[in-house]
Amino acid sequence: MKKAKTIDLASRRAPASANRALSNPAAIVEADLAAAEAKLTRLLDSNESLIAEICHYLVDGGGKRLRPIFILLVYRACGGSDEKIEDAIDAAIALELIHSATLLHDDIIDAGRLRRGKPSALARYGFAPTLIAGDYMFCRAFELCGRFEEHLVRTAAQACIELTEGEVMEGRLRHSASATIADYRQVITRKTASLFYAGGKVAADLAGMPSGGIDAMSRLGLTMGLAFQMIDDLLDVLGPEEKIGKPVGSDLREGIPSLPVVLAAARNPELKQMLQNRVEMSGAAFQRALEILRDPKLIAEARAMAAAEVMIARDILRELRPSPYRDSLAAIIDEQIDREV
Repeated sequence: MKKAKTIDLASRRAPASANRALSNPAAIVEADLAAAEAKLTRLLDSNESLIAEICHYLVDGGGKRLRPIFILLVYRACGGSDEKIEDAIDAAIALELIHSATLLHDDIIDAGRLRRGKPSALARYGFAPTLIAGDYMFCRAFELCGRFEEHLVRTAAQACIELTEGEVMEGRLRHSASATIADYRQVITRKTASLFYAGGKVAADLAGMPSGGIDAMSRLGLTMGLAFQMIDDLLDVLGPEEKIGKPVGSDLREGIPSLPVVLAAARNPELKQMLQNRVEMSGAAFQRALEILRDPKLIAEARAMAAAEVMIARDILRELRPSPYRDSLAAIIDEQIDREV
């Protein structure tokens, strides 16, 4: 197996003293986040109590709010003013609503029984109510977007288009022994990174950045989203369950072409044969496949891929003027590769 390239991020990071001060990078936009959280909570309410209950069950039950944090930090780092902060807050809420809607729909598609360490909405409320609650969140998102200029609405709509296309592409590649890294990157670019891309683009636009700056923040969102998903894929393999909020190896069981699976299928004839033969991933077969995916060299290669995206993001950040908001963005980006794997 080809040795994974070692990537040292230390030289790209802020000094240790700055990192200690940024142990909670979201703190600098705490007031903006609190306003977003309060409005999000109100938007989850409905005249039909069951819809509200399902929406609150998902959103109030956890979640890192990584997308709103990213959007608000980009807006502030790009020089966004207090006068237009309400616009940035609404954009952050809209994309979080879209993300939450996709979680409900994903659990339906995957028959997921666990989400964030507790029974999924599907497991608790059933197919139809969960589907409708997801649709409701999409509608709430575009209710917020509707007041923005057409090009901003189009950005959000394009992200939704890519999400749906990514979902179908992932489904087409399930249980595939021939999915490539290029296929994998295309799937996660659509399914995960598209919302971060849209968030960076909209936040920079609202802050009044020129076209070059808007493009840079779009690319920042893309690399952030890619790194986030790559590490999530590793956590799915390594666990533990109480940390990832779902059974270890869920992607493997469901045939999802995650990063470890795609890397291993290209290098390990045994796993490739298991995938080609559609071996049921349970019992001894599942444990053997999990052992293959936990190979230290494979894990190191996957981590190096995520680290490469983080390095790109850090380079993009240099296009912004120094500020505490830029420092917090850098810390959020570093957190993606530093998450325990």
